[in-house]
Amino acid sequence: MQRALIPPTPVALPLEVVYSIIEAAAYDSPTPDEDLLKRCALVCRAWSTHAQKLLFSSVTLRSETACNLFRGAVNRRTERGRMLGDAVTRLRVVMDHNQPFGLSPHSFAEAVTLCPNLFELNIALYGCADPGEDVVGAPDVARMRRPAPSFDDHTLTLLRSGPMITALQVNNWSENQHSITQLLDIWPTLKSLVMSGTPPQPPSPFLEPFCCSLEELRMNFQSPPSFDFIDWLLHNSSDTLRILEFEREPSSQLLDHLTDVHGATLQSLAFPACHLPEHTQAVQNCPQLKELRLESPTMLPRLWRAIPNTLEHIAFGLDLNTALQPVIDTVRASDSLKTITVYPSHGGENHRLFPVLKMVCACQGIDLRIMRDIKIFRSEMRGDPVPTSTYPRIHSLNNIYTMRSR
Repeated sequence: MQRALIPPTPVALPLEVVYSIIEAAAYDSPTPDEDLLKRCALVCRAWSTHAQKLLFSSVTLRSETACNLFRGAVNRRTERGRMLGDAVTRLRVVMDHNQPFGLSPHSFAEAVTLCPNLFELNIALYGCADPGEDVVGAPDVARMRRPAPSFDDHTLTLLRSGPMITALQVNNWSENQHSITQLLDIWPTLKSLVMSGTPPQPPSPFLEPFCCSLEELRMNFQSPPSFDFIDWLLHNSSDTLRILEFEREPSSQLLDHLTDVHGATLQSLAFPACHLPEHTQAVQNCPQLKELRLESPTMLPRLWRAIPNTLEHIAFGLDLNTALQPVIDTVRASDSLKTITVYPSHGGENHRLFPVLKMVCACQGIDLRIMRDIKIFRSEMRGDPVPTSTYPRIHSLNNIYTMRSR
């Protein structure tokens, strides 16, 4: 008689391994997979707490209703509320003064005070149009013509009593030019700053220079900021600024000014295109550059002669007309390049020299990456302004932010 086969006893994975798998699956895209985390939270009690903490690690509030629910969930008087509030490391808020139930500044400030471990705050500000004059789906330029009130003293006092954040993003789509400087005055701990929309008004000549020593600055203004504001903002960052990014093409004067003053410390530089001699000069002003990103497929061939021998990663756009031979020559001659990221458009992957670039990268041991999503292409350069020991890195091509989290 044959013995009945006894199925092996299943071996339970250690919870640490399960948690690592959940994190890897949930953060395998530019934004966390909230649906996956919600499903994981319902599997069992052992998974629930960890999945809920991951869900609350990044929170978005767009209305008073959402804010009230959030404040109830992170109520510091309960053990669960403290656990969830402590888990919040990123908070994004949208204050649209044109919405009848929009998030109020007071509620936003109170929500911030309930998150003691918050380090990154993303604020989107929208003004209020006159009754009957708002147009749904209006372009950003039209929306920016709406006035918006400045933050009152009570809101500013609440924010000062909250956590000392290190990363701030301000997207100001209103006419108010003072909101950014009000917020910058709150947190002397800032290391990373992202600003977009309406450029701030130049500070008063009697105002003390911005006290923070920034390590990262990204800008996407509708019109160039004044040199006075830039000099005020970066007064104490001459030895610390490592990362500079422009999402819109800066004026040659602004790019030259910034790289001339801060080029010696810059390790990562990103701007849309390099089609002027001044752009090449800006790269030459950065002798310690490790990363360079150019979105446009049109680049001056002389750029490649200006690249410093410290460069480890370059990202660029590629179409059928891109001059690839200088890139190939640079790759062959480089001892420092580790990664090349390409954003193909208009048939760029069919470029006649692209197979040659692939072969040269393979021979040189260089990682060649193709990014077809422009948002992912941009985020791959940015790393993650979070110490890796406290939060899973969503995007990190290099450990460019290692020096930020020290």
